[in-house]
Amino acid sequence: MQHPTQSGPTRPGPAKQAPRVGVLVVAYNAAGTLAETLSRLPASFAETVDHVLVCDDASSDDTYEVGLRFQSGSTLPLTVVRHQENLGYGGNQKAGYAWAIEHGLDIVVLLHGDGQYAPERIEDLVAPLANGDADAVFGSRMMERGRALEGGMPMYKFVGNKILTSFQNKLTGLQLTEWHSGYRAYRVDALADLDLASYTDAFDFDTEIILGLHAQGKRIVEVPIPTYYGDEICYVNGMKYAKDVSVDVVKFRMRRMGFGETATAGPDLDAYELKPSEHSSHGVLLRWLSAVAPSRVLDVGCSDGQFAALAGAYGHRVTGVDLVKHEGVAGRVEHFVEADLNAGLPADAGTGYRVVVAGDVLEHVVDPQRLLTDIAGRLADDGEVLVSVPNFGHWYPRARAATGTFDYDQRGPLDHGHVRFFTRKSFERLIAQCGLRIVERETVGSPFDILERGAASDRAARIAGRVAVADRAATRMWPTLFGYQFLYRLERA
Repeated sequence: MQHPTQSGPTRPGPAKQAPRVGVLVVAYNAAGTLAETLSRLPASFAETVDHVLVCDDASSDDTYEVGLRFQSGSTLPLTVVRHQENLGYGGNQKAGYAWAIEHGLDIVVLLHGDGQYAPERIEDLVAPLANGDADAVFGSRMMERGRALEGGMPMYKFVGNKILTSFQNKLTGLQLTEWHSGYRAYRVDALADLDLASYTDAFDFDTEIILGLHAQGKRIVEVPIPTYYGDEICYVNGMKYAKDVSVDVVKFRMRRMGFGETATAGPDLDAYELKPSEHSSHGVLLRWLSAVAPSRVLDVGCSDGQFAALAGAYGHRVTGVDLVKHEGVAGRVEHFVEADLNAGLPADAGTGYRVVVAGDVLEHVVDPQRLLTDIAGRLADDGEVLVSVPNFGHWYPRARAATGTFDYDQRGPLDHGHVRFFTRKSFERLIAQCGLRIVERETVGSPFDILERGAASDRAARIAGRVAVADRAATRMWPTLFGYQFLYRLERA
């Protein structure tokens, strides 16, 4: 491979090495356009590009032979490969990005061999990446008003592009002008951070790339590009593509809310998100704590201590216990004890507490009866336990079980860290077995306040707010079906 050169610095010091830029040309039945597309790369870019890889995805025409002929008469650092089996649009990109990672490139540009995207503008895509201003750059045909239609984009594609892009932006919180351009450039280290092998081989691969970058907080920049529509054959089934990308963003939004599959197994070592709404489990527990005179409080499963800090604002002196010591927890609790709660409470957690809080912790241990009995033994004579547990009888886990789609989620009643499940009846039986009795009981609904806070627009936030109100009404009417969590104030029987 050739390496780009760069003129020396204007001041003393080591020269900054130019990034190694590669181009991935995906081609399928592009025999009539491939050579012209490659010829349109700017001379200034061709002189500095590290390498160009043409991936012929098992074309039925002579795309591969055209590439080889161009290679023999070109000064471009060019490699042409032909897949023996068609990998699909996404699969072809996966192979190319694996090549970019393996060869230690810094930047890789995706270029289509059918000439639909302007090779003349390739340096516009590379510049923000080379300057360190982005992790991904997308060429957008929709940034300049009216240019897409002027360039020959069919009206039905234009309208579909606008509708889908608006829908995808609203569900993800992004503000892209176009989600459906195939002209893109990436920092290779950003691609290496993504689990590309798990992505689809189909045409919605480009959407999954956006979602993966967004989930990791990568910087996405758009630059305007011209629109070209010629005689190229479109292999995309428009209706299937629209369905696939819509499903992708809905699944993404659901995962952000805690629903959907997770690759993580075993105990959850991440800090739990504080739910400050008065209608949440944390809101109810804090309301109960605010009614107690300042005293010693034990927070079992304290996570990063944000809940304990709010309890401390009421004058309580909080000791926290958890499996790992999260960043910042020491400054939020009076005393922290690191312990595996499957083994019970450690001796140095202390005794004689006026209140012990066990918020969303009993479902994470193998023997909740042992832990709850241990908790009861740490109370002062007038002490009480404040506890919350998820409701496995909620309509969502019921539906997953009834439809045969039961699996663990990132959080919620089917949190991948849960090893025990409770209904209201089974948990209240556990309370009695531990020598405790119920002083007060409340039920909270699904955490739609999270959906409301994460809404992409004021209208979406209003809709989420109305859904939350309806859910709370349903929870009051039928708590065992619509209740998301059960909360209890307990004392010794």
